[in-house]
Amino acid sequence: MDRFAHYDWPFFEPKHAQLAREVEGWAKDNLAHAHGENADAICKRLVQDLGCAGYLNHCVSEKPDVRSIAILREVLAYHAGLADFAFVMQGLGSGPIALAGSDALKKKYLPKAAAGDAIAAFALSEPDAGSDVQAMSTSAKKKGDAWVLDGTKTWISNGGIADFYVVFAKADEGISAFVVDAKEVDASERIEIVAPHPMAVIKLTNSRGMLLGEPGQGFKLAMRNLDIFRTTVAAAALGFSRRALDESLARARDRKMFGQALADFQMTQAKLADMATAIDAGALLAYRSAWVKDSKNQRVTREAAMAKMFATEAAQTIIDDAVQICGGLGVMRGHPVERLYREVRALRIYEGATEVQKLIISRDILKA
Repeated sequence: MDRFAHYDWPFFEPKHAQLAREVEGWAKDNLAHAHGENADAICKRLVQDLGCAGYLNHCVSEKPDVRSIAILREVLAYHAGLADFAFVMQGLGSGPIALAGSDALKKKYLPKAAAGDAIAAFALSEPDAGSDVQAMSTSAKKKGDAWVLDGTKTWISNGGIADFYVVFAKADEGISAFVVDAKEVDASERIEIVAPHPMAVIKLTNSRGMLLGEPGQGFKLAMRNLDIFRTTVAAAALGFSRRALDESLARARDRKMFGQALADFQMTQAKLADMATAIDAGALLAYRSAWVKDSKNQRVTREAAMAKMFATEAAQTIIDDAVQICGGLGVMRGHPVERLYREVRALRIYEGATEVQKLIISRDILKA
């Protein structure tokens, strides 16, 4: 299958196909070694490389083009899950500053994040407040002209390597957003997950934070930020799915069984057909959501939820089928399909688990 054929769809402009082919060439030259257990070091290098190449300008932006971010995630994820992670976390972590920061805060943080000279992190989740943001307990108190934060955040991507964190906390006015420099937090408690990524618990104790936007508007700001990036989770899932399909096709054609190729068996053909169809369906949902956001500049809560739910669930199934087709190779440590099997699982959880997306969709259609 041509991985770039869908860029002829009406959702795209010529610049999008050009960007996809450009980053594909860059990825082939630069991501061969973007795998390994030392995720901290790899991600630090990837952020710098992506910044030098100019790609971080697409996600660290006051006027993001969601289709461009999605295209970059799809291509990067095809080649290396950590490259996709390093790219998108710069956008997710700096997005609230771009959306609501003062001119001074934008000038201080955004150029460095876009250049890859400063690593960003987004700190919303807590031990007892994941998707239920209203259960948040981290507090923010105004002391003179400053804000002081106390509490614990967990499952924080880039925790431990970030130079700054966008932290959400409860003030008297309600949930509010703050920029907190790394020196103000304790990120020594690291979290190990099935596919190595920089992740930590961060603890705030009398930590100084700089307010983003108005007090009490933090929840809306978090949702505005997720409204941009949730769609692109679906694009990352597409990148994983396309790589799994390509690995499956290659194995099915080469593997000989009972005097014929594995691809000659109808059961194999049925799996490949299901995989290809699910990929196209996920791509239609993902890029519809991105197109609506870009062209109509409106909320895409339902569209993004549908895209994320379908594409990530489909990716899990596609990659599981790829492991089955590849057989023993599919579970051999370091094989592309084995890496995909570990990397894809988190996509069904972060930025709202599949069950949360179903609630979002159902509530929206019932309200309508």
